[in-house]
Amino acid sequence: MGQPQHRSFRIRHILLPVILIAVASCSRPARRPVSLVITGGGVVTMDPAHRILSPGAVAVDGRDIVAVGTPGEIARQFSAAETIDAAGALVLPGLVNTHTHAPMVMYRGLADDLALMDWLQKYIFPAEAKTVSAEMVRIGTRLAALEMIQSGTTTFADMYYFEDEIARATRAAGLRAVLGQSVIGFPVADAKTPADGLARAEAFIKEFAGDDLITPAPAPHSPYTVDEATLRAVRGLADRYKTPILIHLAETEDEVAIVRARHKMTPTAWLESIGLLGPGVVAAHGVWLTDEDIGILKRTGASVSHNPESNMKLASGTAPVPKYLAAGVTVGLGTDGAASNNDLDMFEAMRQAALLHKHASRDPQAVPAATALEMATMAGARALGLDKAIGSIEVGKRADLIVVAMDGARQTPMYNPVSHLVYVARGGDVRSTVVNGKVLMRDRRMRTLDERVVIADARALALKVREAVAATR
Repeated sequence: MGQPQHRSFRIRHILLPVILIAVASCSRPARRPVSLVITGGGVVTMDPAHRILSPGAVAVDGRDIVAVGTPGEIARQFSAAETIDAAGALVLPGLVNTHTHAPMVMYRGLADDLALMDWLQKYIFPAEAKTVSAEMVRIGTRLAALEMIQSGTTTFADMYYFEDEIARATRAAGLRAVLGQSVIGFPVADAKTPADGLARAEAFIKEFAGDDLITPAPAPHSPYTVDEATLRAVRGLADRYKTPILIHLAETEDEVAIVRARHKMTPTAWLESIGLLGPGVVAAHGVWLTDEDIGILKRTGASVSHNPESNMKLASGTAPVPKYLAAGVTVGLGTDGAASNNDLDMFEAMRQAALLHKHASRDPQAVPAATALEMATMAGARALGLDKAIGSIEVGKRADLIVVAMDGARQTPMYNPVSHLVYVARGGDVRSTVVNGKVLMRDRRMRTLDERVVIADARALALKVREAVAATR
C-alpha cells in the first residue's frame, strides 16, 4: 500500500514545477513580432527633449519606428526577424544632405583650386556639354548613392539633369531624396530651352507623385541663369503640384553683382518681388545675404542649405549662418556636388560648419556641436519639408537610422556622444544604414548595391570623361 502512495507523491512533485512554468508562460504577455531591432548602443534620438539613451534600443516594424527604450524594455516587448547589435556604437537618425548634384561625382577632382565662375564656365559647363547623358547620370548616381549609404546619409536633395534617371537609381539603392529637375536659361543635355526644362520638370513630378522615397521638385538653377518668366512658371508649377523648389542663391559676390545690375536689387529681394520665395523653397549657399535678405527668408518661410566645404574650396565666402540661426531661419547642411567638395561625407560637413563659424566670428559658441548635429538631422528634414517623417528617432517616424562605431582608438575615450559625432566621427565609421526600415548596409556590407560593379562602371565612364574633356582643351 505504501509504494503506490510514494509513487503518487513523486509524480506530483515532478508535475508541480511544470505546471507553474506553464502558468507563468501563459500569464506573460506575448512579444510583438517586428521586422528589426537595433540594440545595445547609445541612442542619440534628436527628439524634442534631445534624449540620449545609453544603452538604448529601437524597434522597427516595416518602415516605421514602433518603440524606443532600453535594451531590456525592447527585448521584453518585441521579437525581431533581424537584430543589429550596436554595442560599442551610437545609433542616430540618418543624416540629411540638403544640397548636392549626385552625378557630379563623375567630375570629382576634374578641376580644383578655382573660383566658382572660372570653375563653372571653363571646366564644368564644357565637361557637362560633352559628357552628360542618361547613362552618365545613372552611373554617377549609383556611385553617389554607394558613397552616401557608406557614410551615413539617408536623405539627400539633388539638382541636376535627367532627374528621372536619378530618381530610379536612388529608389533602387533604397535612399530617400528630394530631387529637383533642373531648369536653366541655356541649352543643356536634357533640355534645349527653359520651356523644355519646365516640361521635363512637370513630367518628372507627375511620374513620382506620391512615391514613398522620392519627392520630385522643379529646380531653377539660380537667379542669374534663369529669367523672370521662367521663375514665375516654376512657382506656378510648384503651387500646382504642391512641391518644394530647389535653387542656388547668392553663392558668390559675382552673382549678387549680376542680379543688381539687371534688377537694381539683391537676388533675395528680386526673388521675393516676383513671388518665388515661400515655404518649401530651399536656397543653397546663401553666402552673400544682407540683414534685410535674412529678414525676407524668415518672413517668407524659405530655408537655407549651408555648404561650408564647397564655399571654402571655391573661395565663395562664409555664409552668415549665426545670423540665420539668430533670426530663426531654418538651416540645413549640404555637401554640394563632389566636383567641388570633393566628397559626400556629411560628418565632414558637420565638423567644418562648426569650425568655420567659430573661426570667422572668433566666437567658440557660434555653431556648437549640438547645433551642427541638429542642422544635419532635424533642421535638414525641416528644410526639405520632411520633419514629420524623419530627422529624429521617435515612435511613428520612418526608420531612417545609422549605426556609427565608437569603439576605436580615435573615439576613445568618449565623454560626450554629440561632441564625438561632430568633431571625431567620419563617414567611414558608419557600420550600418537603414532607410524606411530596410537595411541597406549592415556591418559595412552593402545589400542594395553591388559595390564592385558600381565602382567598375564609374571607372569605365571616367575614361570617357577624361577623353572628352581633353578634347575641349
